[in-house]
Amino acid sequence: MEKFRTIKTLVHADMLDMGGMPVRQAFPSAKAGQVDPFLLLHHARVKVPSHIPVHKAGVGPHPHRGFSPVTFIYEGGVHHRDSRGNNNVVYKGGTQWMNAGMGVIHSERPPAEIFELGGVQELVQLWVNSPASHKMDVPAYIPLTAEETPAVVSADGHVNIKIHSGILNGVKSPLTTLSAVNTFSVYMKKGGKHSFQIPVSHNAFLYLLNGKIDFAGEGEIEENFSATLNNDGEGFEITALADSVVFIGTGEPLNEPIASHGPFVMNTQTQIMEAFRDYEMGKMGVLIEEATTVLHQQ
Repeated sequence: MEKFRTIKTLVHADMLDMGGMPVRQAFPSAKAGQVDPFLLLHHARVKVPSHIPVHKAGVGPHPHRGFSPVTFIYEGGVHHRDSRGNNNVVYKGGTQWMNAGMGVIHSERPPAEIFELGGVQELVQLWVNSPASHKMDVPAYIPLTAEETPAVVSADGHVNIKIHSGILNGVKSPLTTLSAVNTFSVYMKKGGKHSFQIPVSHNAFLYLLNGKIDFAGEGEIEENFSATLNNDGEGFEITALADSVVFIGTGEPLNEPIASHGPFVMNTQTQIMEAFRDYEMGKMGVLIEEATTVLHQQ
C-alpha cells in the first residue's frame, strides 16, 4: 500500500492590495514559506471596472528577470503584451507561461471584449524560479489555450484534471519548462475522488480556489486555503465534499540560493543590482501599449 503525504502547513490566503488589485497570497507568508521551485502564488477574482478604458485596467508594464511568472486563467481572459513584441490574448482555461530570462517588460490587461465575457477576471499567478543556468536566457512567451491543454478525466466524470505543465498518468503537457514542474487544475464534482502519484523528490502544494475537499489522512480543506506537503510519501488523495476547483503544483527543488527584490529573482544581491541597472539602461526593452491587432487565442 502506498504511503500518502502529510500536510506540512495549512494556511488561509489573506487578501493583499497589489497596486490597487486585490489578491490572495497563498504563499509565502508568515506561516508558510516558498515551495522550491515555486516562489509565490496569487489568486485574484476581480470585477473589471467599467469607469476606465479596458486597455488601462489590469496590470500595466513592469519588468521581470530570472524566473517565470505564469498566469492560469479561470474566468475572462488576459491580454499579454511584452517588450519582445508578443501581443496575445488567452481566455478561460488557458495558460500564459513566460520565461523572463535576462529581462522583459510586460503588461497583463483584460481583453477588449471582457464585458461580453461577464466582466470578471479570475486567475492564479504562480512565480516559478528558473535554474541559475537559465536565468539569463533569451525571454520566451508560451501561450496555451484551453483546447490545447490535455486532461485526465475519471471514469465517472466527477474529476477533470487539466495538465498545464508536466505529466500526469502518462498524459503530458505540450509546454516546455526549464525544470521539472507539474501544474494541474482539478475540477471536481461533489463525491469525486482522485489519487495523485507524484515523484518522491518533488516538493508539492495545493490551493483550493473554491469548494471543500477531504485530504486523505489529514481532514478537510476549505476554499482559499493552501496546503504545503511534507516529502514523506509517493502521492496524496483528495475527495470533493462539494463542487471544487483545486490548483496543484509539484516540482523538483532547485536547491539554489535566492536573492530577490521586487520583480527580479536571482542568486546574489550583486545580480539584483545588475538587474536594476540593466532595466534603467533600457536593456530589457521598451513596451509602448498602443491599439494593435491582437492574435486571439480562443
